[in-house]
Amino acid sequence: MLMSHLSLLAIFLPLLSLLSSSSSSSPAASAFTFSGVGPADEDNIESRRNHLYPEILRDEAVARLYQLGKVSDSDSHLERTFMSPAALRAGNLIRDWMEDAGLTAWVDQIGNVHGRFQGSNASAKALLIGSHLDTVIDAGIFDGSLGIISALSALKVLKSNGMLAQLKRPVEVIAFSDEEGVRFQSTFLGSAAVAGVLPVSALQITDKSGVTVQEALKENTVENKGESLLQLKYDPHSVWGYIELHIEQGPVLEFLGFPLGVVKGIAGQTRLKVTVRGSQGHAGTVPMSLRQDPMAASAELIMQLESLCKDPKSFLSFDSDCMDSMLESLSNSLVCTVGEISTWPSASNVIPGQVNFTVDLRAMDDLGRQAILYELSNRMYQICDRRSISCTIERKHDANAVASDSELTSQLKFAANSALKRMTGEIVEEVPVLMSGAGHDAMAMSHLTKVGMLFVRCRGGISHSPAEHVSDDDIWAAGLAILAFLETQM
Repeated sequence: MLMSHLSLLAIFLPLLSLLSSSSSSSPAASAFTFSGVGPADEDNIESRRNHLYPEILRDEAVARLYQLGKVSDSDSHLERTFMSPAALRAGNLIRDWMEDAGLTAWVDQIGNVHGRFQGSNASAKALLIGSHLDTVIDAGIFDGSLGIISALSALKVLKSNGMLAQLKRPVEVIAFSDEEGVRFQSTFLGSAAVAGVLPVSALQITDKSGVTVQEALKENTVENKGESLLQLKYDPHSVWGYIELHIEQGPVLEFLGFPLGVVKGIAGQTRLKVTVRGSQGHAGTVPMSLRQDPMAASAELIMQLESLCKDPKSFLSFDSDCMDSMLESLSNSLVCTVGEISTWPSASNVIPGQVNFTVDLRAMDDLGRQAILYELSNRMYQICDRRSISCTIERKHDANAVASDSELTSQLKFAANSALKRMTGEIVEEVPVLMSGAGHDAMAMSHLTKVGMLFVRCRGGISHSPAEHVSDDDIWAAGLAILAFLETQM
């Protein structure tokens, strides 16, 4: 989900002021063009390009992204949800690419696709690299897929130059089966299982057709019972760390003129399902004054949500300095969205009997997020009571904010700088450090091991849309950064 431009700029204002003193023609801003080179430099530039593996890290990676982007359950748009036919085809394609990179590949009992190379010391703690293969409805082709393909491209480079066997620890790439939570409204099914935080009860969650997670797995020849789900958890002592590369899904990197950024943390998030029940009736015969209309009530509830999230300071008040800091954080980072709404019986001449809608609420401050949820619930119940409407609020998903590991963050920053230096031939400015308002598999994996993330610039900050776009050269930079990080593991 995209944060508003104002919220993003408020969060990163210190960073913007820090960078404002740099030249507008900074190496990062003009990177990847290889332009402005005189004839005497052409041989050197061509030599440098050959050592940047463009045929694998750019050309092949771009082709694979577009190929994977055509694997969809819909002919009119990209849609690939958990355990759908398209998700299975995508998994098979990724498995082939894992084997092409020299990895041993397999699919686990929640549908995650794994590819592993043991390195020179198979008993050492493993580096895990991952992202997700599922998409939202009417998606772009880079969200999730870029992280998987960039990692495989970097490993393929090591295979092609004979360096893969020099990895001092096992490296495993995981394409997680569900991060978006579209089908079952429960995010991180794939990564939460690997991290050991997916409860057995999750197997009984149903989709809109009444199919459970367990049934969806069984339909696709993946027999998963409670015991096998528990067996998916990785031993924390066998894992060294987890890194994830992902498109930014926001406009900050483009604003700053940098292709890559390092993520210092991820906002906490909560998903709610609100059910509003009233009195179903004839649209033409029930007077307005006698109606118990759940649709009108839902409209007021949604407007209350918007008011609260636009101006939390007007609804929450505390005395301590600590609480003042929390309110400031909420003012800069809180975002709330109603993304789905349905009615029953959904006919133009019938007053609905029931309305369901979702709420997605995110904030950098966990305590502040809980305070907002408490205030929101109280005010929603008050509105329903006043209207003589029944109202229930269910928490479908909760994830606390996650801080990236300082060691991994430093290493990823070095890798990003190294990649940009290789591409420009110059020492570039330090890459930006950002917070993520969107959730990622790293949130679930943080329960298993230390995590770190890299962001890649996307045009206009647009994501979860067919207009989502990453330039070919920024894809190249992403692959080079993962390659540089892997070279530190030799």
